[in-house]
Amino acid sequence: MGNREDLLAGAKQCLMEKGYARTTARDIAAAAGTSLAAIGYHFRTTQALLNAALFEAMAEWGEELTGALTGAVTTDAPAAERLERGWSWIIRSFDEQRRLWVTQLEMVSAAEHVPELREQLVPGMTAARHGMAELFAGLDPAVDPERARRVGSLYQALLTGVLVQHLVDPETAPSGHDLVEALRAVATDLS
Repeated sequence: MGNREDLLAGAKQCLMEKGYARTTARDIAAAAGTSLAAIGYHFRTTQALLNAALFEAMAEWGEELTGALTGAVTTDAPAAERLERGWSWIIRSFDEQRRLWVTQLEMVSAAEHVPELREQLVPGMTAARHGMAELFAGLDPAVDPERARRVGSLYQALLTGVLVQHLVDPETAPSGHDLVEALRAVATDLS
């Protein structure tokens, strides 16, 4: 690995140990085994490095999710089964990767005061919407972009809401099965 990769790995480690707001350039340089100057050379700022590291970690999580669901649920499985298995996997990841999720919420909160961070988050949110619409509803964003945006936005809202509930009160937060049953009830009410 080169300095750039070492810095990304060190930043990911620090994010998981200390969080977004409490990680310093010195922490990252120490974890990466590089100099402080390497951060400026490769990323310009510590914040840019932290953002890149968190985006990389979330992309890895997304690939893991896709792989897990592809292996666990066939595309011809009923939608309710795909949803329940997918959301059960996601909810387990809230425990298994708690620091990743807490750090992501920290980053979203920081975007309120850091316009360049917000600019970086927007394409990631768009990709996440499209990915969830494709994964859970079989929608191709290239074929029906507006429907994929709407459905993906609903799944993204569910993700954020369930995440917060699970982090604060995991004992009463919904399970994958609860979400499917709730969606069924809402769909019935809308009919």
